[in-house]
Amino acid sequence: MTDILQVADLTKRFGGLLACNGLSLSVRQGDLHALIGPNGAGKSTAIGLLSGEIAPDSGTVSFAGANVTRLDMPTRVRGGLTRSFQITTILPRFTALQNVALVAQIRAGHSFRLWADAGRDRRLTDPARAMLGRVGLGARTEVPAEDLAHGEQRQLELAMALMTGARMLLLDEPMAGLGAAESQQMTALLATLKGSLTVLLVEHDMDAVAALADQVSVMVAGRVIANGSFADMQASQAVRDAYLGVHT
Repeated sequence: MTDILQVADLTKRFGGLLACNGLSLSVRQGDLHALIGPNGAGKSTAIGLLSGEIAPDSGTVSFAGANVTRLDMPTRVRGGLTRSFQITTILPRFTALQNVALVAQIRAGHSFRLWADAGRDRRLTDPARAMLGRVGLGARTEVPAEDLAHGEQRQLELAMALMTGARMLLLDEPMAGLGAAESQQMTALLATLKGSLTVLLVEHDMDAVAALADQVSVMVAGRVIANGSFADMQASQAVRDAYLGVHT
């Protein structure tokens, strides 16, 4: 399989803090690739750099064969590289359907009245309903986002990310704040995406990583120290010392 994402020597400083220190990483097309590591390793900064939210000090990011290092986030999203945030980012007073339809409207570039038409035009609501069904919210379309359970809000955010037409998703801790049952449900949902698009998953839930990941990269102190299968990472003494054997 070919690499859809290639990162070389990516570096980012915030004052005296070296958040990413020559980060290099390759993700194969169609894989669910987990990026794991201890708190403070720089994983969320890495996701910000890959998504275009944060500009690097040096290094390169290539996506689908194109150098996207200096492209902003909206341009990367239009090209198929979309991130989902660690903290849910939805419009709380809009229904689930309106939230997803609004993304459909923006993607289509329709000159409709923003907000007013997103929940009524069937050219927007039909694909939005289908997407909500895909993530398990088919029966919750008319519920205001603020009234959804936390796990359902994460499902909604995933639907919104998928509605952009993403070829690759950057997921920053989708299990954060979920209970055991909700985590299992999210893991099952992410498993349904495997093969249909590429996912880079930052996650502390090792049960989810073990169940989902085709490949795992371990990040410590701003750089990747090991790559391989989850079993490979479990067998590595360096990885166990750095992360898997440490409770954080």
